[in-house]
Amino acid sequence: MERSLRAVLIGTFTLRFSTGLTGAMLAFYLADLAESGAAGIDAKVVGVLAAMFFLAELVLSPVFGILADRLGHRRVMLYGPAFGAVAVILTAATTHVGILAGTRILEGASSAASVPAILGFIALATAGDESLRGRASARFEGATLAGLGAGFIVAPLLFQAIGPNAFLLNAVVYVGSFLIYRFGVADAHAGPLPRTSSQTGFQRYLALVRHSHVLLLAPTWIAVNASIGLWFSQSLFQFSKENTAFPDQWLLQGFSAVQITLAAILIAIVFGAGILWWGNRFDRFRRTTIIGFGVLGGLGLVASGLVVNHAGFAAGHSAISAGTVVMAAVAFAVGLFALAGSTPAAVGLLADVSERFPEDRGAIMGLYSVFLAIGQIGGSLIGGVVADALGMDGLLLATGSLLVVALVPLRRLRNMEHHLGPGTPSILGDAA
Repeated sequence: MERSLRAVLIGTFTLRFSTGLTGAMLAFYLADLAESGAAGIDAKVVGVLAAMFFLAELVLSPVFGILADRLGHRRVMLYGPAFGAVAVILTAATTHVGILAGTRILEGASSAASVPAILGFIALATAGDESLRGRASARFEGATLAGLGAGFIVAPLLFQAIGPNAFLLNAVVYVGSFLIYRFGVADAHAGPLPRTSSQTGFQRYLALVRHSHVLLLAPTWIAVNASIGLWFSQSLFQFSKENTAFPDQWLLQGFSAVQITLAAILIAIVFGAGILWWGNRFDRFRRTTIIGFGVLGGLGLVASGLVVNHAGFAAGHSAISAGTVVMAAVAFAVGLFALAGSTPAAVGLLADVSERFPEDRGAIMGLYSVFLAIGQIGGSLIGGVVADALGMDGLLLATGSLLVVALVPLRRLRNMEHHLGPGTPSILGDAA
């Protein structure tokens, strides 16, 4: 099982690398099209295309989560890389916005197929081992975000070097993910577990979603994901071009591919370190405590970002002292480190919930993708609107507002946290 768990995590990295690479290169691709005079391409279109990816993930994750419980986790994992390879090949062959929207849907299906199966496998493999669950949850999030981050880091230089042909190169990486799942992961069980409830299919899935523990986690995790989604959908598009509509915002001066890449590396290092550090503290801190620290850290990040954005450097002078800017940058890093902990903590909470539903681990863990998709869709759409209206200030203020929303249900979830984890399996339809 340990060998399979390692292979799942490696495959998660490569799969998410492909996802991040495509999403980031598409931002540069669209920016090039916009600069060449292509009609109708603006921040809102970028946001909508990003939302299409997560809409597909939202709609299809329940389907593939249920299939993973019925057919086996490894078998369903294989669907994801296959969908992704087809999507990037089509992306390389078109400049039509409508077709590009279709490829985003297909790549969203890639994540929808793989992630519930992967997380269901991890929940099963770590059942009864608190320390292993913490490490596996952290490493899953680490592999996910390291893969996405690596994709973002590589994308600017790769696309600059070979243009749309880079999408074809990405198809090779998807094939690599397929081979890792096919030959490195063993099925955890030969078939579905015997059912203790007469409910089946989506009727059973809806009963899982209505469970009180799931309902309490949903708004916090959706809001956190929306705050992150703002940046995944808009940051590269905004950073890569000068926006003369906001001359007083330093972050909108237009940065080179090298500058963006270096910044992405630093952010990935801090965020990845935060994920691993907090994931190794599951036996010392409650999941909700880690999420709470993360949300507060995110609010600090927003405040420091506003300070840096208005440092005045773009106009050739600084209205704020260099020392203040340095302190703001340090606060930004600390806030990012804290925010990183909320991601493995949320995975851990879902895995704890799955202990109460051993027949439906794939469906329960698939809710990770559902909550992520809802948040990312909302964040992508909000990001397009606020970026056009207020520039980088809009993105920062919207991030802060979403994180405040995330705090609201956290107290009630904390009060119920002790009910999660191993114990007598819950009966669907029971409100407990």
